[in-house]
Amino acid sequence: MTDFGGSIKHTDEFEFAILGIPFDEKSSYMKGVSKGPQAIRDASTGEAINQWTESGVNLEEEANIVDLGDLDVSGSFWDVFAKTEERVREILEKDAVPIVLGGDHSLTYPIVKALAQKYDPLDILHFDAHPDLYDELYGDRYSHGCPFARIIEEGSVANLVQVGIRAATGQHREMAVKHGIRMIEMKDISHAIALDFNNPLYISFDMDVLDPAFAPGVSHQEAGGLSTRQVINMIHDLKGTIVGLDVVEVNPDRDTVGITASAAVKIIMEVIGKIVTSRKMKIEEES
Repeated sequence: MTDFGGSIKHTDEFEFAILGIPFDEKSSYMKGVSKGPQAIRDASTGEAINQWTESGVNLEEEANIVDLGDLDVSGSFWDVFAKTEERVREILEKDAVPIVLGGDHSLTYPIVKALAQKYDPLDILHFDAHPDLYDELYGDRYSHGCPFARIIEEGSVANLVQVGIRAATGQHREMAVKHGIRMIEMKDISHAIALDFNNPLYISFDMDVLDPAFAPGVSHQEAGGLSTRQVINMIHDLKGTIVGLDVVEVNPDRDTVGITASAAVKIIMEVIGKIVTSRKMKIEEES
């Protein structure tokens, strides 16, 4: 199915659980991100990459990772949201870290609902070209352009930090000010950013945060974005306890050579490596 450089195990006991959700019903422009989970898996083959992260973590030996396959996305979007929330909750009940492969960004809403039941307060680090704070988009309050509006209004997050924004509207900025959202726009990123979180941290990563030169395989290409290197450096320098990750909006139909899916694999592996490194440092500090 997938191996992420040979690091995937076949066991009922795990620390990290990869879950694919091939769903794009809430995409507002073009379909195709339902193929994202499989594209990411294909790019993760150990025939092409190894299991080591840049931080020196051997994921095969130091991380117990499983792939739970794809969620059944039949039924209405409410059915999919309910199944997403339930499946993520099951992963959390094992004290494991969910690694969700999207799919469109609407899925972050039910994922966070599950996380907020276990982690209260919860912080979110949101990488995206777009704030996804529309109250509704084309009449749809559950569009992939609206998940963080729903999350904020339900009080599911203590702190929301958005990085890489370069398509904000006046409405988005007003909502950010009203709710104390830290919006770090691309126009203001000229040097390394220190990101520090005190509460358990969920990372939601929309691949269009990357400049199209690094990730053309997205439905909404927005020029002037982050490089893959910048993102990896931010992950390495991040301070906080990461409790989950989604990587969404990979549209392989727009990327004939698969560099977007490869970047997604890199980001996933570096985030897992970051979690492993942080846990080791905590053990050393306590000993």
